[in-house]
Amino acid sequence: MDLSKTMYVAASGLRAQGERLRVIAENLANADSTAVTAGGQPYQRKTVVFANVLDDATGAQLVKVAGETVDSTGFQRRFDPGHPAADAEGYVLLPNVNPLIEMADMRQALRAYEANLRVVETSKMMVQRTLDLLRG
Repeated sequence: MDLSKTMYVAASGLRAQGERLRVIAENLANADSTAVTAGGQPYQRKTVVFANVLDDATGAQLVKVAGETVDSTGFQRRFDPGHPAADAEGYVLLPNVNPLIEMADMRQALRAYEANLRVVETSKMMVQRTLDLLRG
């Protein structure tokens, strides 16, 4: 595999993990969001779906974000009859976002992002050294 193709593949990984980090940040920002209306649905956790795509121009297998899905895990209920989103029984539905899981996912996405960044940096360094050898 040539170095330009390597950097292209790593750049696709950077974009995909960047999108994953954005979705995780959105989940964390809405971890305490409740519905506005009585009996309404709170924020539902989102996840990113990746797809392996063949790039016709380079012949490289790239990673792309295929879309976002919502987590179908059930909502927690908290008794708070004075809350505007409380149902007839006085319960408020809470988002299905677990900050601990989100932080673990964030660490994993950050590590994958850093690994792809190192591939780009190493490839760039190898190209620079090759050019230095050819000049010199």
